[in-house]
Amino acid sequence: MLIGQVRGVRVLCEVAAQGSFSAAARALGLTQSAVSQHVAALEREAGLPLVDRGTRPVELTEAGAVLVRHGRAIMAQLEGAEQALAAISGRRAGRLRLGSFPTALTTFVPEAVRSLRAAAPDLVLTVVDDHMQDLLPRLAAGELDLAVVYENPTAPDDTLGRLATVPLFDDPYRVLLPDGHRLARRTTPLSLADLSDEVWIGGRPGSAWFRILLHGCRVAGFEPRTLLTTDDHRAVQAFVAAGLGVGVVPGLAASFPSPGVVVRDLATDAPVRRIGIAHPPGEPVPPPVTAMTGILLDLTRGRRRPREGRPHA
Repeated sequence: MLIGQVRGVRVLCEVAAQGSFSAAARALGLTQSAVSQHVAALEREAGLPLVDRGTRPVELTEAGAVLVRHGRAIMAQLEGAEQALAAISGRRAGRLRLGSFPTALTTFVPEAVRSLRAAAPDLVLTVVDDHMQDLLPRLAAGELDLAVVYENPTAPDDTLGRLATVPLFDDPYRVLLPDGHRLARRTTPLSLADLSDEVWIGGRPGSAWFRILLHGCRVAGFEPRTLLTTDDHRAVQAFVAAGLGVGVVPGLAASFPSPGVVVRDLATDAPVRRIGIAHPPGEPVPPPVTAMTGILLDLTRGRRRPREGRPHA
């Protein structure tokens, strides 16, 4: 049965990651022949070919892709168990694989990481930078222990609903205007409708943060005319500073405006991201996850406003 082929599954996952038997062998400290034997044994057990040996780099068959997808989750769970047992026995201080989306990484996450390192200097800590559309699957697969995430309140994500979540704060969107723009002199909050005739900068259609904004624009009765589609908020600010258009970005992305960029608030019906923490469900919660959750809650306390309803991430 495949359940007895844990080592073989680990080898197949490495072949998929490295793209060749030889590279997987180097990464695992095995001979190429041993890697080939592990994969062949898996194929006999599965009764199906798992890799296409005639391609460079090596490609998985449909059966191989299914096994690797499940295998990665299994490997992550086993590694977590090893880490937990080692921490219980006192051999290790524990591990935390923390994921975050980019604008959190450039604002409040570094301070949280510094606090955790000071409190637990022996903790094996890894920080992963990724976009929301990839963070949630990695959490669900067990590749991450904890992640700073956000929810689209207009379209909740099913994957997020299956994770344990803790709310942090709401992040309303803000407007980026070129210095000298006619609306830059306004002292009252703007509405999205005020920007309906402008050229817009930023946002790929498939990105999570832009979908929230696009929904708001459609509710306001228009489709934004976009000159540059990008998720790089530095590029958005550079184009706005050059006078090429306006931007509407999450508040965190407007924390450090570039020269030539004026930041203005949106009205109370502005699009918003609900930022929080998510981790795989189950008890007990690993101590590093609990520790980082507490640090993030304390660090973002000043950003929170009371709100009703269930916790959102």
